[in-house]
Amino acid sequence: MYGLYIHIPFCESRCIYCGFYSTTQSEFIDRYVRAVCKEMELRKDYLPDRRIRTIYFGGGTPSLLSHRHLSTIFHNINKVYDTGCLQEVTLECNPDDVTADFASALRSLPVNRVSLGAQTFSDDRLRFLNRRHTSLEIVSAVSDLRRAGINNISIDLMFGFSGQTLGEWHTDIDRTLALEVEHISAYSLMYEEGTRLFKMLSLGKVQETDEEKSRSMYEILIDKLCSAGYEHYEISNFAKPGYRSCHNSSYWQAVPYIGIGAAAHSYDCRSRQWNIDNIELYMQGIEHGEIPMEKEILSPETVYNDTITTALRTYEGIDLNKQHPNFRNYFMKNARKHIASGLLEINGDRARLTRKGLYVSDMVMSDLMFV
Repeated sequence: MYGLYIHIPFCESRCIYCGFYSTTQSEFIDRYVRAVCKEMELRKDYLPDRRIRTIYFGGGTPSLLSHRHLSTIFHNINKVYDTGCLQEVTLECNPDDVTADFASALRSLPVNRVSLGAQTFSDDRLRFLNRRHTSLEIVSAVSDLRRAGINNISIDLMFGFSGQTLGEWHTDIDRTLALEVEHISAYSLMYEEGTRLFKMLSLGKVQETDEEKSRSMYEILIDKLCSAGYEHYEISNFAKPGYRSCHNSSYWQAVPYIGIGAAAHSYDCRSRQWNIDNIELYMQGIEHGEIPMEKEILSPETVYNDTITTALRTYEGIDLNKQHPNFRNYFMKNARKHIASGLLEINGDRARLTRKGLYVSDMVMSDLMFV
């Protein structure tokens, strides 16, 4: 069984840190939904069979879609795919889009998991990020979803803001824990080239958090969430028992998935492909029965490197028995120094990062990759 990702690129306004493909051209929503439905039909034989286990609506801001738009997409999903074993359907939402009516409408759809882009409970920092919601709207969104019967809620948090103190980070975590959500994702603020935030950094208007403070914030995050009963199952992700993200876990476990929509990526174990990140050219191509995309056939070396950068992010780590002997030997040769320094550990046939190794995961992964 496989994963289905649907990219909804529409946003009312762009956040200053966002490097994902999005557009504020909401006048295209009707046309885009039609294109998404048609692409599913054009690519119905992409995966070995049509059984899907998870669906994930990402963006952009999927919560900008109306009930009619979402119903249309789900109707088409049921036509094209086998949803008899469907376990998890996630919709990313902006907190200010979630009202009592919106939450109730979700319950009439197959959505059973909501991911809220909270980021922080500081209203000043929300304004800095150009987010549309307030801290109070995060709380009310969770309340509305609960009353509507949505019992699987994830919250996204950010840390490492310019000038942020450890005390302020404690407050963000505590306010998140008070909501008793099932899942929390937390990321260090990134300065991606091409974003407004990167330009601000280049002009000296903001400063990156120093490495020591960033590490302290990550340590605080792990300690507080694990003490509260969350499993630290991936570098940036924490879940109450039984509430790991099934869809995202598929990415880390190399389970095939299909991505629908502008800029969406797909993987079938043999190749990767990605749709063009231009909504108008995407819609024009689909309307003419063509999928505007690029494709990469994966070499054994690339598959191994992908395993390093995905499976090693998880608590379970890498199953060395599943690696070709040549790659397994290569891994062990390059892993020795990291095992000796306490950054990696081997338990039976599995290799995983230690807590100490999590802080320097990029460096460790780089050393283990085949070049």
